[in-house]
Amino acid sequence: MSELTLPQSTPFLKRVQRNHGLEHATVHLLTAKKHNKTKRFAGRADHNGFYLIGDFETADVEEAAHAALDRMNAGQHELAVHPNCGTNLVVSGMLAGAVAMVTMWGAGNDWRKNLDRFPRLVLMLTLTGMFSPAIGMRVQRDITTTAQMGNLQIVGVTKTRIGQRTMHRIETIN
Repeated sequence: MSELTLPQSTPFLKRVQRNHGLEHATVHLLTAKKHNKTKRFAGRADHNGFYLIGDFETADVEEAAHAALDRMNAGQHELAVHPNCGTNLVVSGMLAGAVAMVTMWGAGNDWRKNLDRFPRLVLMLTLTGMFSPAIGMRVQRDITTTAQMGNLQIVGVTKTRIGQRTMHRIETIN
């Protein structure tokens, strides 16, 4: 499949995409090291780096982030996408909403028309649920992340406690 053609990214957007890809690669390496024992974690990228919220040791986060950057620069571009990314949830929700709207279009307030369309709606939402993960991964690969790290560098990793949660900030420069 060919890559989607989008307008040239602004430097700001390109930095967010790079950090988002690096965030995913770091999570892949962290969860592989912990053998997926880390049940709850979250991440969020911005133009200056990314946050990881979860029960990770700072040394592990720093090691994984640097290893992820090295591996991405070495061509392991598949690390830039992650099946648990919020992009997948957004894509699934948007597709489900659009499918529901189109399927129920014209039924109005007539409960019989709505009831008659319900089996079709269930079928369409089931198909949407089957295909939306692949579409979400494609949207990640082509729009919300990039595997091209360019001159991205990690400049610091800091740990903060928020209540009982641990958060790490991974600062980058491009």
